[in-house]
Amino acid sequence: MFKKFSKFFIILFVLIFLGSWTYSQLFVSHLGRIDEELTIFTIEQGEGLDSIASNLKERGLISSKLLFNSYIFIQDEQSLLQVGEYNLSPLMSISEIAEKIVKGETIENKITIIEGWNLKNIAQYLEDKEITQKEDFLEIASSSKTFNQDFLYLDDKPTEEGLEGYLFPDTYSIRTTDSAEDIIKMMLNNFDKKMTSDLREEIEEQNKTIFEIITMASLLEKEVRGEEDKKIVSGIFWKRIANKYPLQSCATVAYALGQDKWRYSIEDTKIDSPYNTYQYLGLPKGPICNPGLESIEAAIKPETTKFWYYLSTPEGETIFSKTLHEHNIAKAKYLK
Repeated sequence: MFKKFSKFFIILFVLIFLGSWTYSQLFVSHLGRIDEELTIFTIEQGEGLDSIASNLKERGLISSKLLFNSYIFIQDEQSLLQVGEYNLSPLMSISEIAEKIVKGETIENKITIIEGWNLKNIAQYLEDKEITQKEDFLEIASSSKTFNQDFLYLDDKPTEEGLEGYLFPDTYSIRTTDSAEDIIKMMLNNFDKKMTSDLREEIEEQNKTIFEIITMASLLEKEVRGEEDKKIVSGIFWKRIANKYPLQSCATVAYALGQDKWRYSIEDTKIDSPYNTYQYLGLPKGPICNPGLESIEAAIKPETTKFWYYLSTPEGETIFSKTLHEHNIAKAKYLK
């Protein structure tokens, strides 16, 4: 009788131990108690549950391949495991590891797109960060046809002009698995959010198009600093367009030449390009960079003044003039 009870208690103890151990492996995390560095774990495209479990076990991130497989199977999440790089730790429970992989909580990198960068600047930046090849990015960004955002097709924007002007400058969190197309979609979606219904209504009330506003904003972004100066220059530019007077924006010459200079020669301003506002009236063929919200709002809400001319000093100050005579005096004074 005693032996039977002994066997019973031994079996009961083993079952309790196994149950506790299984529960601990599945659900108990020790990250809050023990400080240990996370391990980068990669799931490749096409990997199945069994391969992922084997790799987790081999890396020491889980103690039981069977438990991991069983947990995923019971949760019916076999098809939800996502590719990418993950920060995992052996101190995480199986359920925590599974949740991160199912939700696709991969390692994220921060990228910052600067206001005034053009497509080539962005492409070079992403290549320097080893995120995507410059040529791949430029090829995808060279046409609007791949993307379905309505603002790319609502007005007179030519699809062959690409996405210059529409990749909104901001800081983005991207995953290691994100492609150039994924990153561009993020920027376009951000642009869509920043262009609120109020801004769009105001553009429509002015009988302008988003394409015209973004083109103007791109000039303001490159020409002057500061919200107030941008509004004044916006007023000058729109007034010049209405009076069929050339914008004479050096920033458009820089874009046409493909190079930035502090000063541009008379010969530079003669380059035959639809982006050269010294040679062609009105706005250039399209945006020359990707403007920020401040420049976009300045393009929509110009300040009306008596000024017709302006220049930027080497220190970044904007000098405004009402007449060509005043402008020439300012050039002689500030641009020696």
